[in-house]
Amino acid sequence: MSHNLFETFAARIRDRGDADFITTREGRRYSYADTLAASARLAGALVELGVAPGNRVAVQVDKSPEAILLYLACLRVGGVYLPLNTGYTADEIRYFLADAEPALFVCRPAALEEARVVAADTGCPAVETLGTDADGSLMEKAERATPRHDIVELGKRDLAAILYTSGTTGRSKGAMLTHDNLGSNATTLVKAWRFSAKDRLIHALPIFHTHGLFVGCNVTLMAGSSMLFLPKFDADVIFEELPRGSVMMGVPTFYTRLVQDERLTPEVTANMRLFVSGSAPLTAETHQAFEARTGHAILERYGMTETNMNLSNPYDGERRAGTVGMPLPGVEYRITDRETHEPVPQGEIGMLEIRGPNVFIGYWRLPEKTREELLDDGFFVTGDLATVDEHGYVHIVGRAKDLVISGGYNVYPKEIEQLIDELEGVVESAVVGLPHPDFGEGVTAVVVPRADADLDETGVLGALQGKLAKYKQPKRVFFTDSLPRNTMGKVQKNELRKQYQDIYR
Repeated sequence: MSHNLFETFAARIRDRGDADFITTREGRRYSYADTLAASARLAGALVELGVAPGNRVAVQVDKSPEAILLYLACLRVGGVYLPLNTGYTADEIRYFLADAEPALFVCRPAALEEARVVAADTGCPAVETLGTDADGSLMEKAERATPRHDIVELGKRDLAAILYTSGTTGRSKGAMLTHDNLGSNATTLVKAWRFSAKDRLIHALPIFHTHGLFVGCNVTLMAGSSMLFLPKFDADVIFEELPRGSVMMGVPTFYTRLVQDERLTPEVTANMRLFVSGSAPLTAETHQAFEARTGHAILERYGMTETNMNLSNPYDGERRAGTVGMPLPGVEYRITDRETHEPVPQGEIGMLEIRGPNVFIGYWRLPEKTREELLDDGFFVTGDLATVDEHGYVHIVGRAKDLVISGGYNVYPKEIEQLIDELEGVVESAVVGLPHPDFGEGVTAVVVPRADADLDETGVLGALQGKLAKYKQPKRVFFTDSLPRNTMGKVQKNELRKQYQDIYR
C-alpha cells in the first residue's frame, strides 16, 4: 500500500467535485475538481524541471491559492515540500538552500535576480517564480507541461515536507515530516474539532508554517470543506467575513485585536461554530474577554513544527483558559525530570515529552541532534516545561531555555507574567533572566503599558510584593511599546535578553 498523502486527498477531492476548495475576496475560486486538474498540470511542470521522488522543492512565495496547488503537486510526485518564511533575507535563504540542496527553488517574481545568484552560489539547479495572481514562470510552465495524473507510490518513511524551526537558539533545524505524520494528524483533527464538508474556514494565517499549511489546509482537504484565503489578518476584513464563515484559526494576536474592537458582538459571530488559537500562548484574560463578548470559548491547542498538533482543549466540554487541554487521540505525553526523563509527580513542573504517529522522524542531516531530542522509546523532548492540573488539563509554563535560575532557584517566567498582566494598565509582559554578578541570573520584567496607563517601575514592583517569593520578584522592570515577535506571534525572548544583557554588569 502506498503511503502518499495525496492519494487520501485525491479520493476526497473527487467526491467533492464542483464544491469550493479555495476562494478569495477578489473573486478567484478553485473548486475541488479545478484543484485536481491544476495539481496535475503543476506536477507535470515539476517533473519536467527534474523533480524526482525525494527531491526537495524550496518555496519562498507570497500567500496564494497556487502556492497550495504547488504543495499538492509536490506531494503527488513524491517531492519534499520546503516552505520558507517570506521574511527571510537572501543570506538566510542561502543557508537553507545549501543545507537542504533542493532540486528547485520557487521564489516571488520580484526576487528572481537575487534568487538566481543565491541558487548559483549553493548549486541549486533550477529557479522558477510564482506570483499571487496565478502568474509567474512556474504557472506558465504548468500550462505547457503534460499533466501528471498518476500519484507516485511511497513508503512509510518517505518525506512529505521539511519545515525549518524558527531557530531562536543557533541555526534553524529542518524537521522531517512524513506523509503518515501529516495524514494521521489531519484525520485526528477533523474528528476532534468536528470538521465537515459544510465548514468554511477563514484562513488569515501564513502558509509557510505548520499552523496555516498543515492544520488549516490539510484539515480542510481531509474534511472536504472550503477556505476563504486572506493574504493576512486585517480586522476590518475579518468582521466582514465572520458572518459567512464557520471556523477561524488564529494566533493570540488575532484575538487580542478583535477583543479591542467594538464590532465584536454575539451577532457578528452567530454563524461561527469554532475559534481555534495556537502557535503562542493565549492569555486567560483574552480568552475570558472573548467569551464574554461573543459567547464563544476559544479552543486553545498545542503543537510544534516537529509534531503538528499534540494536545487540545475539548470540542465538547470545558475549554479552560490558560491551558492547552489534553492529548489528542493516538497521542501520548509525559512530564519528566529534565535530566533523567523519569516522570515527575502529578502537579509538578517538568519537561513535556510527546509520542504518537504525528511525531517527525528526525532533523535533516543532524543525527546527533535527532538522538538528543527523539528518544529511543519514541518520545520527543519538546523543550517546553509543563504541569498537569487535577482535571487532567496541561498547562505550558514556558520554554526550558527561558527558565530563569536565580540564586540557585528555578523561576518560571509565566507565573510572574500572569501576575503582571493582571495589573491595571498592562497590555502584556515578558520575564527573562539576565546575567547577574550575585545571583547568576537576575529576574527582569519587560512590560507593554496601555497608552493611557500611569505605570512605573516602583508601582509594578510594589504590586508584586507579597504575591511572589522574594527570589521570584523582578530585580528591574522596563517599559516598551511592543515585545519582539516572530511571524507566528511568539515573543522572542532571546531578543530581549540581548537588548538588556548588560543592565546588572
